[in-house]
Amino acid sequence: MKPLHHLQQESEDAVESPPTGALVALDAAAPLGAAPQFVDVDCDGRAVRIEHQWLNGERADAALLVFLHEGLGSLSMWRDFPQQLCDAAGCRGLVYSRPGYGRSTPRARGESWGADYMHRQACALLPALLSALKVDRVAPPPWLFGHSDGGSIALLYAARHPDRVAGCIVVAPHIMVEALSIEGVSDARAAYLHSGLRARLAKYHEDPDSAFWGWNEVWLDPRFLAWSIEAELAAIRCPLLAVQGLDDVYGSVAQIRGIARRAPQSVLLELAGCGHSPHRDQPAQLIAACTAFLQRHGRAGKMPHGRSRSNPTDRSA
Repeated sequence: MKPLHHLQQESEDAVESPPTGALVALDAAAPLGAAPQFVDVDCDGRAVRIEHQWLNGERADAALLVFLHEGLGSLSMWRDFPQQLCDAAGCRGLVYSRPGYGRSTPRARGESWGADYMHRQACALLPALLSALKVDRVAPPPWLFGHSDGGSIALLYAARHPDRVAGCIVVAPHIMVEALSIEGVSDARAAYLHSGLRARLAKYHEDPDSAFWGWNEVWLDPRFLAWSIEAELAAIRCPLLAVQGLDDVYGSVAQIRGIARRAPQSVLLELAGCGHSPHRDQPAQLIAACTAFLQRHGRAGKMPHGRSRSNPTDRSA
């Protein structure tokens, strides 16, 4: 059994935690540079159009990172972080908006997502998307980079399809429901109804009500309090880096420490002065940690000038 490497990154520049962590820098967000593409996918018997974008496609032999966004996210709301990480690690990237988000097919009128919505994304939509884009026909298999809900989806995919994923990087993932999570989601509802959040989200989603209420109503359903994926994590066999901001209003370090108890190969990174979105709060630290992790497992391409970048704060073996 491999030892658990537990890293804690201290920050000299503390970031003030906003009242709703997933909403950090919404107004500052900007779409990625290239125009997105669309692919039709059959998911659970329903045809959906998926907005997606390829990064560094010219690097045909480089590892592929698939980016899975948060519960209110989309392709454009990543800003340029996927490009920055792929450039630093010498990788290709695939970024997409899940159904209900961005410019992908919105929720049908009257459609409600159940407590298993993340399982359905991991077990139905993601395999169908990778198949449609022929990612499932290449070797080695892709890496997954998931934020928040996207992190949970990545974990579920890795548990259900251990032979189809090279490794996972999960940032602020959920493996269970905490009281502070519900408080943060409740604050988000108030902001959506009364503080202009709907207008801000409309910049990044064709149907902001589809994105917001699909996510918010599930999390505030009393039945969702029992949601947990903890028992499924033991099936994960791939390398795994789990990152948590210590000022996250949607989850505590109990989330990633719970991952490590069940998947002992995990490397943990706890970031001080960081909220729910480390890729916005501390992008340099996150990119350095991810690049070092990818290199350690032999999945990153060559760095510019033939040199490898290292993370001076990474003390793991």
